[in-house]
Amino acid sequence: MTTTERELRDRAEDVLATLAGAGARLREDQWTAIHALVAQRRRALVVQRTGWGKSAVYFVATALLRASGAGPTVIVSPLLALMRNQIDAAQRAGIRAVTVNSANTSDWERTYAAVADGEVDVLLVSPERLNNPDFRDRVLPRLTASAGMLVVDEAHCISDWGHDFRPDYRRLRALINDLPEGIPVLATTATANDRVVVDVTEQLGLAAGEPLVLRGSLDRESLRLSVVRLATPAQRLGWLAAHLDDLPGAGIIYTLTIAGAEEVADFLRERGYPVASYSGKTEPEERLAAEGDLLANRVKALVATSALGMGFDKPDLGFVVHLGAPASPVAYYQQIGRAGRAVERAEVVLLPGHEDRDIWAYFASLAFPPEPLVRQTLQVLDAAEGPLSTAAIETRVDLSRTRLEMLLKVLDSDGAAKRVKGGWISTGESWVYDRERHQRIAEARKAEQQAMLAYIASDECRLAFLRRQLDDPQAGPCGRCDNCAGAAWSSDVDASATAAAGERLAKPGVEVPPRKQWPSGMAELDVPASGRIPAAELAETGRVIGRLSDIGWGTRLRELTQGEDAPIPKDVLDACVRVLAGWGWEERPVGVVGIGSRTRPHQLDHLSRRISEIGRLPLLGMLEPVGGRPEAHANSAQRLAAVWGAFAQPGFAVPQGPVLLIDDVIDTGWTMTVAARLLRQAGATAVLPLALALAG
Repeated sequence: MTTTERELRDRAEDVLATLAGAGARLREDQWTAIHALVAQRRRALVVQRTGWGKSAVYFVATALLRASGAGPTVIVSPLLALMRNQIDAAQRAGIRAVTVNSANTSDWERTYAAVADGEVDVLLVSPERLNNPDFRDRVLPRLTASAGMLVVDEAHCISDWGHDFRPDYRRLRALINDLPEGIPVLATTATANDRVVVDVTEQLGLAAGEPLVLRGSLDRESLRLSVVRLATPAQRLGWLAAHLDDLPGAGIIYTLTIAGAEEVADFLRERGYPVASYSGKTEPEERLAAEGDLLANRVKALVATSALGMGFDKPDLGFVVHLGAPASPVAYYQQIGRAGRAVERAEVVLLPGHEDRDIWAYFASLAFPPEPLVRQTLQVLDAAEGPLSTAAIETRVDLSRTRLEMLLKVLDSDGAAKRVKGGWISTGESWVYDRERHQRIAEARKAEQQAMLAYIASDECRLAFLRRQLDDPQAGPCGRCDNCAGAAWSSDVDASATAAAGERLAKPGVEVPPRKQWPSGMAELDVPASGRIPAAELAETGRVIGRLSDIGWGTRLRELTQGEDAPIPKDVLDACVRVLAGWGWEERPVGVVGIGSRTRPHQLDHLSRRISEIGRLPLLGMLEPVGGRPEAHANSAQRLAAVWGAFAQPGFAVPQGPVLLIDDVIDTGWTMTVAARLLRQAGATAVLPLALALAG
């Protein structure tokens, strides 16, 4: 090592000490990355396990670059929780870090001015911010010209081979191409196999100039991995309730769905555990409070979806339990990597369920749209005279909001579309649908699911299995997991806990708020509806037995509503009665109306008649479908257009008073909304929707 290198390393060690405490020393790979970025101004990809110290690399490099007169570091980071942790870490090192995100809009102008005045060392932005028209056109060019380093955190998100693909990350290639020569670029991730590493380097354009790729061992010496296989959801939830106190410290309980997170958290609170739910549905303020409670050990666990994942930093997290298996071993490794970063032992327990595959299949259905729908989207943009909002595009393209937004972002990053103020426009550039790539990705996803099933059934070292999935060449037996060291957890379930869980899961009744606003642009679909739905045409808040994604009722309801056209079984009718008994309506319904079905006419007729008989309410009639069978539609606008004229006017008298309206599944809610409107216009003073299930 030359004298200059020795001096640089000494200064790097000094910065590290302010960041991590006196006595902290750089790992050799950390120093290699820092030297490459600061002394050689290279591009680098660092793939290291969670807790290894990737953030130390870019914070130390930032301090050294700023001391030499370089501009601020721009860190592209995917989650607000991650940004908050990064800002806290930067401040410990004396680095001035700020963020621009959806939660601090009032601070943006002040932040931009501070960056321009050289008062900021690190600016953290989300990938979505890069394509905000105002930020992209007004701020980004100046920032690109003055940046001292660019950091892409959680870089696997740029690869659609990765487990958490985010199309906004694709904007980064254009950003990197616009950087002045000699600006170092660092990409980091904890979860990338060989295929993702290659794809990330290509997608980011890092391959130019022979990037430095540093990959380390993915061993986690503190983790004790176990799989406990139980037959029913009640047994799994009962096991969790009986053993939660046995798990060390505070931790995370992952579920596969939002409904599952809320359901499990409710049950555990009923059993006396201090827990909170955490999902994409949780309000930002509640998320921040929940994270703070977990960090301070004020809760035993957060019951979370994958929304709590990348970047959440609690070094003493004592356990991670999965109630349901993720669809990918790589995603599973990423989530369990939250635990055991600064403790000698952390428990990792997987409680897989038979219903997991149904949930995997649902999420797989949200993959990149088929070519005809992509071409239709491009044609809609080409034909428009000006920018189109996403809502306006929905009236012309039958994709759900989530899939349409993903598609538009991909088309934007590929240069075929552009986001501008007011919506989206076509660029007129040609675009090629890479059918073979999408097919390979779909096949890779299926292979990952099979690998997850193999992990569950395997009798070999569990950590070695996961490390091989990530192409870790050093993978070997850990000596700690249940297969290496013997079962750490019994599959015996406390009878009282299982009974309580079974009772909780069997409890029916979920409220369904009514639609109150018509979708935008319905005139495009010849539907004369706009703005707020008049109060005189509104439905009341409805009820269902449960959600199709529920841990308890989900499987039963999926079997019933997706199976043959058969009468409603007694246990489901009993659940309907319990829902009705607990409804607490202000005025008893004066009658029952069923919604006629083209696919399950006997089932809906039987359900309506039995509710009428059990409730001793007159069956007023059925709202019969007219015309041809409407196709299933993915978004609200298309669905409303399909059902707007799908029912005949009531062929029966509708007395004044509340009417109970019966259907099998509430999906977008527009069938109930249109049917309720017809009944309100026919004289009902209120319409009370009741269905077996809520989709989603």
